[in-house]
Amino acid sequence: MTQGHRWVDAEPEIPFDYDVVYEDSGIIVIDKPHFLATTPRGMWYRQTALIRLRERFNEPDIVPAHRLDRATAGIVVFTRKPRLRKTYQMLFQRHMVAKTYECLAPAAPIARPRYGTIARLDPPAVFPLLRRSRIVKRRGILQAYEEPGEVNAETVVRLGNVDGCGAERSAYADRREAQSRWKEHAEDYAAACADVQAKPAGFHDSNYRAEGRSVVGRQSSDRGFRQRAANARSSRPTRCRRYILEPRTGKTHQLRVHMNALGLPITGDELYPSINYPDYDDFTAPLQLVARSLAFIDPITDEPRRFVSRVSLG
Repeated sequence: MTQGHRWVDAEPEIPFDYDVVYEDSGIIVIDKPHFLATTPRGMWYRQTALIRLRERFNEPDIVPAHRLDRATAGIVVFTRKPRLRKTYQMLFQRHMVAKTYECLAPAAPIARPRYGTIARLDPPAVFPLLRRSRIVKRRGILQAYEEPGEVNAETVVRLGNVDGCGAERSAYADRREAQSRWKEHAEDYAAACADVQAKPAGFHDSNYRAEGRSVVGRQSSDRGFRQRAANARSSRPTRCRRYILEPRTGKTHQLRVHMNALGLPITGDELYPSINYPDYDDFTAPLQLVARSLAFIDPITDEPRRFVSRVSLG
């Protein structure tokens, strides 16, 4: 067993693997699939991109220069030598990397966020726009959330092409059937949407602040709300659009939080606007979010680098 590894009993198999898009003596750049975590966490250890890379190259010093959520696919950069870790990691920490993401989300008018601002970059057109807010992620709470205060998260949102979400993959057949009947459940849909708007994440509820209850606990106890929200999602129309997202900062769940606050939750999101609990081995509905490209000036060679993901949406 490679040095630094540990065994995890009954760790589920992730049936997807990364592609190496570039490597040299200092870095390895991969195209990470959905569902594969970047680094070990919780029940995932050997079924992560980091450990798979270390085993493949037999190099225990490999570490990521940055991270992607397990649910997000796309380009990730790893360093091979301890002396290079800080050099490449500082590129990301100092926001010296140009990042472009692509997602599928509803083709709908934007909503007015509860916190933060929206600035039109090409008025009077709605898009592209600059979304700015303060995002907080608390340990032990699954969702990040927005609150009043100094802005720490900025995202540029642009329009892409229009697609039909219901026609993405055969695995969505059951959802397509539900979506085709959405008009039959218009009243339930409206009621659920009203609840979602009234309780966007549960973090701002006075009872939560006063009693210190966890969000997971509140949502688990409110089964009626969760069920109505789930019914609303499954019965929404199929019209979706591609959006290009350019984060200027790197807060946890930033893109997912910003899109949800605009009333455009990313297709397949299990956390926003409300938490779902899919089976750990359910790979049928990936989050439709890809880190499409990364570009930077290599700090060792001074050469321009640009890497593009080939992971498809839908």
